[in-house]
Amino acid sequence: MEEFNNNYRRKKIRWTSLWKMIGRLKLSIIFIVILVAIIASAYLVRACKDNKTSVYVNDKIDITPTQVLAMKEIGEWEFLSIEDEEMVDTVRKGFFKDDELIRIYYGTLRLGFDMRETRNDWIKADNDTLNITLPDIKLLDENFIDEARTKSFFESGSWSDKDRAEMYKRAYVKMKARCLTKENIENARENAQRQFKQMLKAMGFEYVNISFDNQHKR
Repeated sequence: MEEFNNNYRRKKIRWTSLWKMIGRLKLSIIFIVILVAIIASAYLVRACKDNKTSVYVNDKIDITPTQVLAMKEIGEWEFLSIEDEEMVDTVRKGFFKDDELIRIYYGTLRLGFDMRETRNDWIKADNDTLNITLPDIKLLDENFIDEARTKSFFESGSWSDKDRAEMYKRAYVKMKARCLTKENIENARENAQRQFKQMLKAMGFEYVNISFDNQHKR
């Protein structure tokens, strides 16, 4: 019985020693893992110390020659159309009676500008803003009277082509005076600014300043 107890104690000691070894081995592994982590962290810190990270925001814009050419190739651009009709009359005194001619003229006056008339420095980039100088608003078509619609309202006597040509000139002057007002020209400018900004925003330009070149005034 005593021998059995001695054998049992010897086995118990061996198992206890084995568990102690396993415990020490676990601690060694944990220590090694921690040491490796510390060394790796120190290496990364040292590696990143010499590498500077900087963020650069480019707020400048670039407009290409192709984009400039595409805008100039628009040519004439209409921003306001005004329909007008004018009644013009003339009287010729006669011995027995007077001859009279009354005619009605119809016309459409189109206000806008021609992109081909832009000056050389009409478009400039200033950081994130485009500065645009457009030709000023003008009458796009000087032949705005529709002669096919012109009709005689009243006619008595005989009238020559010269007489009718004189009446045409009077109607022409009256239409220009009635339609080419400061208010209509300003409305055309506002339409031009709005449409041009919409086009440029569609091309990717957010900030746009637009002015008009007074040398193109009519």
